[in-house]
Amino acid sequence: MSKSMRAVEISEPGGPEVLKPAERMRPVPGHGQILIELAYAGVNRPDALQRAGNYAPPPGASDLPGLEGAGTVAEIGPGVTRWAVGDQVCALLPGGGYAEYAVCHADHALPVPAGMDMKRAACLPETFFTVYSNVVMRGGLSAGERFLVHGGSSGIGTTAIQIARALGARVFATAGSDEKCAACIDLGAERAINYKTEDFAEIMKAEGGANLILDMVGGSYIARNIKALADDGRLVQIAFLESPKADLNFAQIMVRRLTVTGSTLRPQSDLTKARIAEALRREIWPMLASGRIHPVMDEEFALEDAARAHARMESSTHIGKIVLRIAG
Repeated sequence: MSKSMRAVEISEPGGPEVLKPAERMRPVPGHGQILIELAYAGVNRPDALQRAGNYAPPPGASDLPGLEGAGTVAEIGPGVTRWAVGDQVCALLPGGGYAEYAVCHADHALPVPAGMDMKRAACLPETFFTVYSNVVMRGGLSAGERFLVHGGSSGIGTTAIQIARALGARVFATAGSDEKCAACIDLGAERAINYKTEDFAEIMKAEGGANLILDMVGGSYIARNIKALADDGRLVQIAFLESPKADLNFAQIMVRRLTVTGSTLRPQSDLTKARIAEALRREIWPMLASGRIHPVMDEEFALEDAARAHARMESSTHIGKIVLRIAG
């Protein structure tokens, strides 16, 4: 292996244009880590936040963007026994995915599901870790409950719809166009709500209220989410595309026994992420292997075209996941 590698770095905080091709030294796996030769990397909203200077990497992580990818194990660090050189994996990365090689904790990698190519496998880790940990582990979704996910046509949304449907929940989703709403229905949503022309809070109230809402918008949605919840309902916040601030009547939370919670994935401990990975391997990976659920793909870009990939993501015209092709 060469000691150097192709990469895309953030030249300065800013828009997509600050993503620049670069040459970096190939990372070396430490204790409990593996080095992956990446074939594809997923593109996610946190990458854009990091690019803009609003989401710093955790201590010890690469400053390169990229939180997920799929490829082949190229080297194993001391103390690693569960993987061997040549294994095909997809992995949750602490950073560094926009490059030919990346290191990650060995317990944060999962086998590429049977029958799935690297392109689709690269779309799994960040999205599936986020959705499963927040909808199932934190939100406690169970069969028969009414589940509402905002941004139903996003990578998070398309994943949440499928997992919730597979768990036996009644699934509702919001999206910003008739085309996106149709995509949500095709994936298993019972009702897709065009937020530009319909009031999701009123629609959910007419259904008896949502037992669980997964939201990444925040801002003006927060009070409306509270209104849309059924008594004893749960709101799980995972991002703030609009704003982290809202004017909220907490009496409603008390009187109706509501739960408001949330999380971000990247800062959580290695042990917590390993536990999420094991739950995914046990509960969700068989569904991926059987084709019962699948990643929804939007568009592929070459690694050097990462700026175009970010512009596509931030246009909000995409449906599903955007990936960077690294190999070849």
